[in-house]
Amino acid sequence: MTYMQQAIEQALLAQKNNEVPIGAVIVHQGQVIARSHNLVETQKNPLAHAEILVIQEACAILNTTRLVNCDLYVTLEPCTMCAGAIAHSRLRRVYFGAFDPKGGAVDHGVRFFSQPTCLHHPEIYGGMAEHDCQRLLKAFFIDKR
Repeated sequence: MTYMQQAIEQALLAQKNNEVPIGAVIVHQGQVIARSHNLVETQKNPLAHAEILVIQEACAILNTTRLVNCDLYVTLEPCTMCAGAIAHSRLRRVYFGAFDPKGGAVDHGVRFFSQPTCLHHPEIYGGMAEHDCQRLLKAFFIDKR
């Protein structure tokens, strides 16, 4: 199973808990060391995005504040808050699934990592398993309406 498929599995867990289906995993030395999904509604916490939670978990596991040799796989283009956390944690690479023209901050919006004030610029790869990730999100929001 690919790393992005593992992130999609996390997104499915979020969906089962009535959370926006976004999942993330962090890979270190070829091994998934942390996995999470959105828990905003469950925790009643607007900061409980999949990326934030998985970064916290990886930092605890590696006992560090810098994830310089780690890669993030996430099912949706990160928002500005998550992009900031990615920069501060110094993730090496970010792979994301669906593009987010409305709330994304990597290829859309503020284009966080392109700003001269950005502390760290990870390698970015968007559109991985894009259709699968999009399908999950679209189905979730159709059911909500």
